[in-house]
Amino acid sequence: MRADVDVLVIGAGQAGLAVSHELDRAAVEHVVLERDRVGATWADRWDSFRLVTPNHTIRLPGGEYSGTEPDGYLGRDEIGDHLRAYADSFTAPVEEGTAVESLRRDADSADSPGSAGSDGSGERDGSDVFIAETSTGRLRARRVVVCTGAYQREHRPAVIDEIAREVPVIGATEYRSPAATPDGTVLIVGGGQSGCQIASELVHAGREVVVAASRAPAMPRRVDGRDIADWLIDLGFFDQTLADMPSPAVRFASNPLATGAGGGHDLNLRTLAADGVRLIGHVTGVDGTRVVAADDLAESVAVGDGAFGEICSAIGRLCAARGLPVPGLPELPATELTAADPPGLADLGLVVNACGFRPAYDWIAIPGIVDDMGFPVQENGASASVPGLFFAGVPWMRTRKSPLLLGVGEDAEIVVRQLAAR
Repeated sequence: MRADVDVLVIGAGQAGLAVSHELDRAAVEHVVLERDRVGATWADRWDSFRLVTPNHTIRLPGGEYSGTEPDGYLGRDEIGDHLRAYADSFTAPVEEGTAVESLRRDADSADSPGSAGSDGSGERDGSDVFIAETSTGRLRARRVVVCTGAYQREHRPAVIDEIAREVPVIGATEYRSPAATPDGTVLIVGGGQSGCQIASELVHAGREVVVAASRAPAMPRRVDGRDIADWLIDLGFFDQTLADMPSPAVRFASNPLATGAGGGHDLNLRTLAADGVRLIGHVTGVDGTRVVAADDLAESVAVGDGAFGEICSAIGRLCAARGLPVPGLPELPATELTAADPPGLADLGLVVNACGFRPAYDWIAIPGIVDDMGFPVQENGASASVPGLFFAGVPWMRTRKSPLLLGVGEDAEIVVRQLAAR
């Protein structure tokens, strides 16, 4: 079976576009299939969404931020505009509105001369033709790079379904604005980055908000007038690998709490409480009339406080090691936060499920490509079991920054280097 294209790239977000840019530079024939439009995933964020890292950390190859606000935080629509301009800058071969519904390989195809598994002399190169069934028809590719985003499926604990029988529930990607939110108290289940940002926006709009906290690390927005992201870059935080972490489960852990709203400011459980958000422990169920929450708010606050302190201490050590003056380091108050009473179901107008996301590669009909947590088994983006299959934009693929605008370009370069060498 002869391939229709040398390399198929699936997804036209930052990962897919970075891969396409590098393939273009290496003169490797390819096509990018995108189920919606370029950068569409960012449109799933709420109306006022902004990056949580400064604009200058947009470091896509050939698509770095070059605007007038390097220390600002692009808004949702601006991020999409940036990605579309990036695609246009090198005429990325993107076919929008083309969803890849399944991907499989045809092992027999590698036996025919001139096919995807042959170098034209009848010698096998170890790979098979991949067959992608798409919304516009079948496509055959010699190699495939899967760039479908950091996480693809909303994590919906069983307790959310229990609550949904009594109160309207939406996912964090369905939330748009306070004006579009039904009357009544809003319960946000999950105190990670998205949940806390949504809670902050709602409470500042005058809404009654309850957050069922989770154990998310906190950090200051700025230290000594410098953005925390710049400090973290200097500390090597974004270059940490999965091997540096105590457990692979870190891939499901919350990112440090941050916001780019209002020019960027501190955001954590303590700032939410000071703004009037009611905090409770994690939700365990409903008892018929009320939400039931665990008595573990103090543990969640302690995790956030501890991370805040550790980051500040690390900045102090870094400055001392470099012979620089140690700046004044912020401290969180030591006061205990008291858990509120869980809300009554009759008082709730809406529940926002902000429990994070999980990987979803079940549409790839090739056994053994993911581990027991659902993440691709790979090395430098190359599948450990399937020659010719690659990934980019995967959390912790190489480092902590692998899926980020800051680091996905580095991974794309490494993936394409392998593709160009074959």
